[in-house]
Amino acid sequence: MSEKLKRLFGDIKPVIAMVHFGALPGSPLYDREGGLDALLNGVRKDLAALQDAGFDAVMFGNENDRPYEFKVDTASIATMAYVIGQVRQEIRIPFGVNVLWDPEASIALAAATGAGFVREIFTGTYASDMGPWTPDAGKAMRYRDRLHRQDLALLYNISAEFAYSLDRRSVADRARSAVFSSIPDAVLVSGNITGEAAEMTDLEAVKRVLPDTYVFANTGVKHATVRDTLKVADGVIVGSSLKYDGHTWNAVDPERAAEFMRQVRMDR
Repeated sequence: MSEKLKRLFGDIKPVIAMVHFGALPGSPLYDREGGLDALLNGVRKDLAALQDAGFDAVMFGNENDRPYEFKVDTASIATMAYVIGQVRQEIRIPFGVNVLWDPEASIALAAATGAGFVREIFTGTYASDMGPWTPDAGKAMRYRDRLHRQDLALLYNISAEFAYSLDRRSVADRARSAVFSSIPDAVLVSGNITGEAAEMTDLEAVKRVLPDTYVFANTGVKHATVRDTLKVADGVIVGSSLKYDGHTWNAVDPERAAEFMRQVRMDR
């Protein structure tokens, strides 16, 4: 198991909550009237609610930058770094970052902010909503090392949302191959889109072939399913279920967040 993740989380199965930024400068949904203050206020409120609820970690992501791109606008990355810098002293738990769908941008942001982990699509070949998609894990990992962040944990999402894998091997075989060739710190199993759960059979199959690798459920984990999911997975990442009305684009609901962690603590 990854020593980097053990240093971050110890022996627990971590529950990582998403802090979704509002749309960033350069993206079509950006709130020009609210500007940077609105972005910062939204992040600060969600961060406070998630930490008060007792989550093990948070991950900052630009989920609202629709339609997504493979190479993210420099202004977007700079804005994320600025906002995280503004709340950095308020973060009491481990944190990670995810800049959709740009591995090098995610690593650059992690280096700039001191994040402990990055989530991305690092491997595979896909037909996607954004067009043909072929990430380069070797390039991303070498970039991490050039930035002297060998300590940065890389979480590989091996079943990309909004995409169809052109590699017709099973999810388990693709996961096993990624671990052999690319040395991820964790493998993530996802549903088809944000907020949609991965198939439990896929999660079980991946964990069966990777008993010594962290395997996380990456999408669609709900209050009613988190306990069963954690019986198989080594951790979960959750976003939509914690929002008002369970809707991805809403703010974090402190009551929903607290109830989610109450469910988790029942088995700890």
